[in-house]
Amino acid sequence: MCSSPWSRARSPSTTTCSTTSTADDRRQVPRQGRSDRLTGVALIVVSAAAFGALAIFAKTAYASGADPIAVLAARFAIAAVCMVGLLTLRRERLPRGRLLLALMALGGIGYVGQSFTFFTAAQLIPASLASLLLYVYPAIVAVLAAVFLRQPITGLRLLALLAAMAGSALTVGQASGGTPLGIAMALASAMFYSCYIIVGSRVTPHAGAVASTTVIISTAALVYAALTVVQRPPFPGDAGGWAAVVALALVSTVLAIGTFFAGLQRVGPADASTISALEPLVTVVLAAMVLGETVTPGQMIGGALILSAVVVLSRVSGRLVPREAPPT
Repeated sequence: MCSSPWSRARSPSTTTCSTTSTADDRRQVPRQGRSDRLTGVALIVVSAAAFGALAIFAKTAYASGADPIAVLAARFAIAAVCMVGLLTLRRERLPRGRLLLALMALGGIGYVGQSFTFFTAAQLIPASLASLLLYVYPAIVAVLAAVFLRQPITGLRLLALLAAMAGSALTVGQASGGTPLGIAMALASAMFYSCYIIVGSRVTPHAGAVASTTVIISTAALVYAALTVVQRPPFPGDAGGWAAVVALALVSTVLAIGTFFAGLQRVGPADASTISALEPLVTVVLAAMVLGETVTPGQMIGGALILSAVVVLSRVSGRLVPREAPPT
């Protein structure tokens, strides 16, 4: 046992105790680091699973008679209330001036466009196909970054782009049970999200994760509320449909974003983006288990190529693209 603070100045044994304590601390740091990293990995996996379940919840809501606009209006309204509450608890302030307007534009145009096209795609084509096609977005981001941000396309990036293109061709070529419009909507969703990333990379770092997410989601909620008033779309017709909508907001939006940022702080951006590639895999598995969807061997190969491209691009970039709003 170490000596008391009152005897440390007099007792020679305190030197030995201090040295031993320091050595123990040094051994403890790596253990704490490994534990923290495992916690981070677990949080990102939870986030990926929550995001991956989104299309399944949407399909369930559609089965109860709901329309994509109605589902999205309810989803974002619930999520916005949760994000405002979180912002209040953290005692953070909303951005002002041009930064606020830029974030509102991201939410009202970029996020609304992306979410509407993806949810429409999920209505028209299998959930697994919509999710795999959405994940072409890292390849699109690489091209847009080269054109607008002058980020060079290295040989490894080019190889990943070609793999993503080949994977998309295989996935679409083997598609069944869908429509050309649904495929086009899924690809449009990937394009919307890619543009969101390029613009967001210049805007969101100045506002903070929670504040920017709150503004983006709240603006999307206002836009969908206005669309609901104008179009009067049908909402879920039973308790199961409403349960799916609530799950969309709480699980696939609030929980997914919260666990992602918590994990990001522990594992870093490159590893977080790599682990997030589990999202479409979760969708494929859940779609097969819950919705009875089937995936052809060609789609499996195409999906593997797309996800390989995602992993390569995330590792080469060395940082994560902004995820203040999820890709769905």
